Amino acid sequence: MLGIRLPHDLEDRLNKLAASTNRSKSYYAKKALEQFLDDQEDYLLAVAALEKDNGKRYTLDEAKKILELDDEN
Repeated sequence: MLGIRLPHDLEDRLNKLAASTNRSKSYYAKKALEQFLDDQEDYLLAVAALEKDNGKRYTLDEAKKILELDDEN
């Protein structure tokens, strides 16, 4: 269960979309979260790992070696 407060303009837009498409506001909230996570998940996990590792940075070659990737994939 998740409850959020939306700015009035965003809530109005969501209400209009839901009413005009006969879908629930929850449907669109779930879709929006799915899209956000699809777009941002890898990036946000990488940022969290970078912060956890005190900012250690790797070259592309080092990262490929750690991840066991080669140029043929």
